[in-house]
Amino acid sequence: MKYFKIEEFNCQETGNNQMDKQFLLLLDTLRHKCGFPFVITSGYRDPSHSIEAKKEKPGKHSEGIACDIQAKNGAERFTLIDEALCLGFTGIGIHKDFIHVDTRKTTPVIWVY
Repeated sequence: MKYFKIEEFNCQETGNNQMDKQFLLLLDTLRHKCGFPFVITSGYRDPSHSIEAKKEKPGKHSEGIACDIQAKNGAERFTLIDEALCLGFTGIGIHKDFIHVDTRKTTPVIWVY
């Protein structure tokens, strides 16, 4: 990867990391297209992570195909979403402080937090 260190994606509670290599390559391309640095606020989450453990079935973070990227303003949010859609990311969550991106194989979705 050109823009990231694998450690940036470690589970914040266990330190484990099972990020998908194809996802990380696509994320690297997204970073290049956006033209500004990314702060990864959440990468891999072990199924035992407190957020994942509350779910009926662990989510995309625990599959290693999702991350949350800090968004500092509306222009960054727009660019992240626009480029992510162009690159084929299929899950996009919009929060005032971050954008979630994933490469789910099911029906593409966009949601707000």
